[in-house]
Amino acid sequence: MQSKTLGWILLAPTLLILFFFGVLPFIYVVFVSFHQWNPFAVDPEMVFNGADNFRQIVFDPAFLNSIGVTVLFVLFAVVSELILGYVLAQAFMRDFPGKAIFRTIHTLPLIMAPIIVGSVWKLMTTPSIGIIPKFLDDWFGITMNIATSAPAAFATVVIMDIWHWTPLVTLTLIAALVSLPSDPFEQAQIDGANKRQIFWHITLPMIAPAVVATVFIRLMDALRTVDEVWMLTGGGPGSATRFVGVHIFKEVFPKTNYGYGSTISVVVLYLTIVACWLLYVTMLAPRSKKD
Repeated sequence: MQSKTLGWILLAPTLLILFFFGVLPFIYVVFVSFHQWNPFAVDPEMVFNGADNFRQIVFDPAFLNSIGVTVLFVLFAVVSELILGYVLAQAFMRDFPGKAIFRTIHTLPLIMAPIIVGSVWKLMTTPSIGIIPKFLDDWFGITMNIATSAPAAFATVVIMDIWHWTPLVTLTLIAALVSLPSDPFEQAQIDGANKRQIFWHITLPMIAPAVVATVFIRLMDALRTVDEVWMLTGGGPGSATRFVGVHIFKEVFPKTNYGYGSTISVVVLYLTIVACWLLYVTMLAPRSKKD
């Protein structure tokens, strides 16, 4: 009994922090989502409008477009990061000249704040001074301007996200690969299994929990991307990079539509939970039943 009481005492500070900075803000956002509220208006009083904000979302083309653009971004970015992260993790499992230096350089993007990453890529992609447009023009004759080309802007945002977050995927997969026992691999090689068979039937099932956890983290981060995109493209040109996080930002701050912005936040949170649940059901639940 004493050890149980001590455990709750030690957990109390963390639980209080989570309650005040996690639960209470969430409850407040849900409360605001059922109101029409502009705190900077002449009459800043909240006006209860029931589910009108939620009905408005269904017929809001800007929101629906932002969801579609965000889903495409998540698919391209997260899948690419998983593939590159696994390849690099396997590479770092081997010894090669300059491994320590390359590993250090590889992880440097992780220490950069997203707003700094967006600023750096903004400088690198500006046609008049950027190194990327100059390289493409000098070597391939390609004119790049993310301020006027929607495909170029979207592709640049995806590449920027891959550059920034692939090191995180690499580190988590290295930790998973290092923890794997050697006996199943040795037995598979004795039985004549090739590398592809070993990967699909031994490596991938054993690192599946780490892969799913990594996808959870990247999925949640990608769905709420704002800083990098806002600094690089501002959501443009047009709505090419107006992800749902940028859409919420524009609704809340320039338009000061706090009620509708809160509604979108609640809906996006629900969609994120559903996506993570589906990922768990399809990848981890069948495996846990077998175990």
